[in-house]
Amino acid sequence: MQALLPIAIVVAIFGGGAWYVWDYNTSPTSGKAKAAASQSARAEENKKYDPKVGDCVKIQDPQGQPLPVIVDCTSAEAEYRMADKLFGSDRSCGSKFDYGIKYSRSRSADYTLCFTKV
Repeated sequence: MQALLPIAIVVAIFGGGAWYVWDYNTSPTSGKAKAAASQSARAEENKKYDPKVGDCVKIQDPQGQPLPVIVDCTSAEAEYRMADKLFGSDRSCGSKFDYGIKYSRSRSADYTLCFTKV
């Protein structure tokens, strides 16, 4: 009888651990599912700050740290249309563009976004 208590405790601990691992990996409301949903939501949110050529944008904080936010081109918020993306730290938008934002992420990822007025 005294031997059954430690065995029951060990079985309960391993059973609880197995249930937790199974639930974490299979439940749509916990663990992996939450992490994947959160990562997907962040990626989707970041897309609106990464304009492609032809996208219309409004510029948040144009005098400080400008951030282009993609908006619908028919929207009253649309200020500029992205016209070009120039790679390299020495490249800048020419006179045919109305606005430019220079990014220095790392030595190999420097680029400039060039915009024209809508």
